[in-house]
Amino acid sequence: MKKIGVVLSGCGVYDGAEIHESVITLLAIDRAGAQAVCMAPNVDQMHVVNHLTGEETAGEKRNVLVEAARIARGEIKDIATVKADDIDALVFPGGFGAAKNLSSFAVKGENCEVHPEVMRLVKEFAAKQKPQAVLCIAPAMMAKIYESEPAKPVLTIGNDKETSGKIEMMGSKHQECATTDFVLDAENKIVSTPAYMTGQSISEVAEGIEKTIKKLVEMTP
Repeated sequence: MKKIGVVLSGCGVYDGAEIHESVITLLAIDRAGAQAVCMAPNVDQMHVVNHLTGEETAGEKRNVLVEAARIARGEIKDIATVKADDIDALVFPGGFGAAKNLSSFAVKGENCEVHPEVMRLVKEFAAKQKPQAVLCIAPAMMAKIYESEPAKPVLTIGNDKETSGKIEMMGSKHQECATTDFVLDAENKIVSTPAYMTGQSISEVAEGIEKTIKKLVEMTP
């Protein structure tokens, strides 16, 4: 059975992994006859946001791996223990966690850093030419990782000019895309879809993610 790594960044759209996108991803992997292998970095979140008010909760700390375990129903690995040889494909759901916990894109934009274990695993995948998928805001993080790679990827976050401009400043090419579709970079084996960057409903977000995961699994040997 094909093993698809799912990198989660916490639990909740404003400070972690987008829950709808993450669950749709896990469901799509299962429906494709593959096995999801959830993972997250064992670090504190950048901050904690009250999802009822949208305000930051001062003084509270949460761990990315512990929070992500909620989505994974406890079946989750520390990303530091996972190598490219352990899994066949890799997918990053969105949510601000991808831009706050897996990288610092939310704060530093094109000058961001990427969590070293995320950087390591993606670069291992690039070296082995294994397929990857990035959803929602996660393509911005991918653009940063590939900034130092010779072949720059084609990515989409939908049609947001500011974010797509930052992606291009990091050397990647941005392609506009509808919520229900995806962009394939066949050379780098990267699939991306806008998800909630443009999505107005869970059903259209699901359509784009399901197509993306189907393509990812098809590309997996």
